[in-house]
Amino acid sequence: MAFTKRNILLYFRDKTSVFFSMLAVIILIGLYVFFLGDVTSKGLPDFPSKKSLLHSWFLAGVLAITSMTTTLGAFGILVEDRANKRYMDFYASPISRAKLVGGYIISALFIGFVMCLLTLLAANLFFISIGESQTTLSDMLLLTGVIVLSVLSSSAMVLFVVSFFKTSNAFAAASTVLGTLLGFLAGIYIPIGTLPDYLQTIVKLFPVSHSASLFRQILMESPMLDAFAQAPSDMKESFQLGMGVHYRVDGVLIQSLWSVYYLIGTTILFSCLSLILMRKKV
Repeated sequence: MAFTKRNILLYFRDKTSVFFSMLAVIILIGLYVFFLGDVTSKGLPDFPSKKSLLHSWFLAGVLAITSMTTTLGAFGILVEDRANKRYMDFYASPISRAKLVGGYIISALFIGFVMCLLTLLAANLFFISIGESQTTLSDMLLLTGVIVLSVLSSSAMVLFVVSFFKTSNAFAAASTVLGTLLGFLAGIYIPIGTLPDYLQTIVKLFPVSHSASLFRQILMESPMLDAFAQAPSDMKESFQLGMGVHYRVDGVLIQSLWSVYYLIGTTILFSCLSLILMRKKV
């Protein structure tokens, strides 16, 4: 726990690290405010609660991306320690290698959870300030559960990727590329319904897209009731599939429980692969 505390303090004391771990989210918010929001809105027909629906849709994507970028930034401490040979000092201490790896993992999980929760609270304050309904307590509990699941899955994937890097420059380059791709994988830059079939298949394979789907199902439930109250059911389903609220694989509509199992499965898979790689690396 002392090593975990050390990693958490290093992350939050380095304001540059915190900024760059949120850079993809900041850029995404800027693009949505000045460009993407209008483009997405114009691509949809007018219906009640349209603005509220799009805001909830966007927030869901932001939460999914934040769970990965913040854990990626947290694991940057591991790469820096490896690049500067600090692990040699750790080996001279009475801390076992398993505890060292555990300290990196627990600190990344904590940082990812806290940053996602702060993002959700900030979004709620924004919704209140513009006169939109805030998230209910029951929805907040559900969202907290999805945040935990999303952070677990993202941290497992990130640890697997990070285990291959030995220099800070390589890690920074990979972080930039991943941060750029996440907007597409979460279906925010371009809604999944407008992508070709083969790209839709790629998006559906990435766990972050399933995190975004679960967030959307919770955040968009109330606005969708207002928006499609008088509309045919097939119109609502078409909207959900086009905006990535639900996914369809081989003609079968994917339910939320399947996405939960998929995130749990990827967490277990990448955790095992990561621990196998990390046994000899740090």
